[in-house]
Amino acid sequence: MCVAHNATHMRRGGPMPDLANEVVDHRFKALPPDAEGLTVGELAAQRRNLFTGGFTTPVLALSADSVEHNLRLLETYAERHGLAFAPHGKTSMAPQLFDRQIEHGAWGITAAVPHQVRVYRAHGVARIFLANEVVDPVALRWLAAELDADPGFELVCYVDSVRGVELMDEALRAAGARRAVDVVVELGAAEAGRTGVRTDAECEAVADAVAATDRLRLVGVAGYEATMPKADASLVREWLNRLVGLAVAFDKAGRFAPDLPEIVVSAGGSEWFDTVADVFAAIPGLSRPVLKLLRSGAYVSHDDGQYRERTPFNRVPEEGALQPAFRLWSQVVSRPNAEQAFTNAGKRDAAHDLHLPEAQVVRDGRTGEIRPAEGVTVTALSDQHAWLRTEPGADVEVGDWVGMGLSHPCTSFDKWQLIPLVAADGTVVDYIRTFF
Repeated sequence: MCVAHNATHMRRGGPMPDLANEVVDHRFKALPPDAEGLTVGELAAQRRNLFTGGFTTPVLALSADSVEHNLRLLETYAERHGLAFAPHGKTSMAPQLFDRQIEHGAWGITAAVPHQVRVYRAHGVARIFLANEVVDPVALRWLAAELDADPGFELVCYVDSVRGVELMDEALRAAGARRAVDVVVELGAAEAGRTGVRTDAECEAVADAVAATDRLRLVGVAGYEATMPKADASLVREWLNRLVGLAVAFDKAGRFAPDLPEIVVSAGGSEWFDTVADVFAAIPGLSRPVLKLLRSGAYVSHDDGQYRERTPFNRVPEEGALQPAFRLWSQVVSRPNAEQAFTNAGKRDAAHDLHLPEAQVVRDGRTGEIRPAEGVTVTALSDQHAWLRTEPGADVEVGDWVGMGLSHPCTSFDKWQLIPLVAADGTVVDYIRTFF
């Protein structure tokens, strides 16, 4: 199996819109008011400082150094373990980051729903792993047209039910699809997991249903281990071994399409990719090469909560460590008493579905000095305010900026349409556009 893939091939999906020519205006919160009317490229060329360049608070920033570090780390990890990599794009929905991921060796980009596939295609992504079963005839009609129009476009999609296969086949026939859609049988992660087929017999039935169509082509097996209730290393390993066993059984029974150049075996979110690497390393020889496809997405920004605690690199520190790239800056707007302060960032600005933001540093409103946020804790969020508890001696006053770490990248990116990419000295070197 060849893990290194040509980035040029990945751009065959069509011309990428020039994001640098998008005009800065009121749609993009926190950007300098005096930048209105400039293009994003013109504003980026000014290399403004995040703190003194006219940005308003709250403002979400991404560390340019940490993003680059994380991209390189997963590229190296995948190469070391013989894995192909299709990071989940729903984390950022940022084509500029997709480009960077592809430049750093990604096989393609993973999507969750057809709308995301449309965004990827509009920005030139040529290989997409759609980690969901699609039964919407409108979406399938669009997908069929997209595949027929571009021979270089490659897509792999889940199937997890006989009924789903029937609906897909019916819609693709009605659309006059000329190319078969490549599919993988999704194996559910435990009986109480999320989607996916539960039993081996049902997996075989779904595979047989695919074989009975001429609009679908069975190319492998896949699943997502992180939805397993009370997942631990032992349970995840057991499920991954079952997934591999399913691929072996399908291959032995001749269930994969006869013209298939390689068999896809795919798993791996951002919490268990070390176990995925271990199990996939032991996949036995099959009748064709195996594309061992990892799909972790949160790594690109990492975080200061969910994934800081659950990243596999905590278990294998010799492999490296990811760096949190997000920092949300907000300004203290009220200090009603010695125990409380309030900043102007709230639920509209910060991820809060898993953990509250973490106060990390304070930038002095008088001097610009940045110091640790000692004795400062975020205790709650309103729509537009963060509630801070301040311990005795906490040095915080109205006008100070508070830098917060965030938990859960997927619900951090989606609150911001244009995110400053910031160098270590505070210089904004670019702007990351999201498309949620």
